Amino acid sequence: MMILDKEKYKAAFLYMLQYLEKIEGKKKACKLFYFLDFDYYELHETSFTGEIYAAYPMGPLPLSFEALVTGMEYEGLITVNYEKKSLTHENETVIYSPRISADYPFAQPERQMLDRIIRKYGPLTGKDLEDLSHAQVPWNAVQLREVIPYESSFYRDTPDLDT
Repeated sequence: MMILDKEKYKAAFLYMLQYLEKIEGKKKACKLFYFLDFDYYELHETSFTGEIYAAYPMGPLPLSFEALVTGMEYEGLITVNYEKKSLTHENETVIYSPRISADYPFAQPERQMLDRIIRKYGPLTGKDLEDLSHAQVPWNAVQLREVIPYESSFYRDTPDLDT
């Protein structure tokens, strides 16, 4: 049973925001956490954040993400803005920006994984990350809205996992 580590979760989000400067789109932010947790689990057999993910139409959804972000905004750790990015879509894009730097004693393997996530997945769009998650066993192994078991990460083909 995973236990959500809210402080590490918030610190990981701040760390990613600090190095990416901002994250455009809830989908992208959610998928970055999916890859962080499932890549980390595949390598270390434990979750990075303790988050629970469910299969949704746009890919794995971290169930505590929205509450965490709301709390972080309230605490003054991040800024959440909305911008109209597309002429063809009615919805505004949420943009997360850091207000402070991450100050958390990440262990070396945790910092390495965060750096890997930023390097490998940070430049991709939310749609790119959605497509990647849809091509993997974890999302495909369950029905929509079901919890995705971390053990399904062992059935992915994840090259360069330890870099």
